Amino acid sequence: MTRDSALASPHRRRPSTLRRMRLLASLVAAIASPLAAADEASLQAEIADLRAQIEQLRSQLKELATQRGAAPAAQAAAPAPAAGTSAPATAPQPDLAQRVDRLERTVSAQAEEQSATTLFSYGEIAYSRPVHDSSQTTADLARAVLGWSHRFDERTRMAAELELEHAVSSADDKGEVEIEQFYAERQFTDNVGGRAGLFLIPIGFLNEHHEPTQYYGVFRNFVETSIIPTTWREGGVAVYGGTEWGLNWNVGLTTGFNLANWDPSSQEGRDSPLGSIHQELSLAAAKDLSGYVSVNYVGVPGWTLGGTYFTGKAGQGVPDFPAQDARVTLWEAHARWQPGPFDFAALYSRGTISDTQALNLTFIGQPTPVPQLFFGGYVQAAWRNIWAYNDYSLTPFTRYEWVNTAAAYASVPQGLGVPTTPTEQIWTIGANFYVTPSIVFKADYQQFRIDSSKNSLQVGFGLSF
Repeated sequence: MTRDSALASPHRRRPSTLRRMRLLASLVAAIASPLAAADEASLQAEIADLRAQIEQLRSQLKELATQRGAAPAAQAAAPAPAAGTSAPATAPQPDLAQRVDRLERTVSAQAEEQSATTLFSYGEIAYSRPVHDSSQTTADLARAVLGWSHRFDERTRMAAELELEHAVSSADDKGEVEIEQFYAERQFTDNVGGRAGLFLIPIGFLNEHHEPTQYYGVFRNFVETSIIPTTWREGGVAVYGGTEWGLNWNVGLTTGFNLANWDPSSQEGRDSPLGSIHQELSLAAAKDLSGYVSVNYVGVPGWTLGGTYFTGKAGQGVPDFPAQDARVTLWEAHARWQPGPFDFAALYSRGTISDTQALNLTFIGQPTPVPQLFFGGYVQAAWRNIWAYNDYSLTPFTRYEWVNTAAAYASVPQGLGVPTTPTEQIWTIGANFYVTPSIVFKADYQQFRIDSSKNSLQVGFGLSF
């Protein structure tokens, strides 16, 4: 080859290279353009058409193999056809199958993005066996909850939950059917949002996050069931937000409690003072509204520090009610530290009901007057994933609680009152075994310092998704 021809050779090859690049660009555009412009219906139609082409090619391949009396694998090993002859049909081209896969992934992604309504659920089953009286052993489907949410646009959505407790609800059964939440919320800015409807009060650790996979032990702790009622929800409006440096806040104006519903003959008020007069937005008396303020600081990695203050009158304007000016006030403070696999938590809550003296005078001779003061707290430690294998993991924990649901009463004439209750102390030791993060088996043992008849062994199962 001469020097001139060698220099000219690249120029002769350039048009071929450009043609290849243009062809490649055309092929990319041919695939990308439909993906960008087509809606879900047209993409599904194209996928169906491409699948039909693949099936047709496979059918032709099978027919040719039958005619030749050889398997498709043998046909694939046959010599290449002579020049000028057409090649037999072959298996579907890889680029065609890949295009189908790409289209399917695009359709799936678009469907997920466009899905405005979602379902979620949780539930739990518990078995409890008192160690001193096995005849009181119980097994219970404590609750089954079905929830749904709908997104109206990028900043507006609604959510609701329907709960069934104790498996069966009827006039002769203890079960309940209730709407646990029903609200709409709007994100006004990136840092501020609002909510209206029936929603959970943001207090403590469990009230907003009470799914069985979210807490340790078969049953929810006593402080966040007896002192802070569970699951506590009110109707009203709220505004919430957060700062870039880790302070989250939530303030609301809501319905409150109705002290006229207090039953002095029932044990319910002793088990949970506020739980016994919780209205749950069921034809709730609403003359006297309540308000709350909740803050949480999460600016330090691994730490959560916060608290909530709730207050409101509970007389509700009931005619001739002797505690018209009674006020319910409940506050709590909590802290959580999660260094590495460890999880340490502490919470203290204190509640008061004022101006109950005249009301309790009408309850003379009854076992459960209205308490003036009730409180409780706990400290808890857990070792997360002390053992783990694939999706399985084991988390042991221990918790110490102190609870008093009737620590003080308003003064009444000597000899007519009911004595206050001692502060019960409870140790709980157990473990959560996770099959997946959404399915958990639990076991624990509880020991009561004062009423040892309540000492019990418990196992449970729960799930959420």
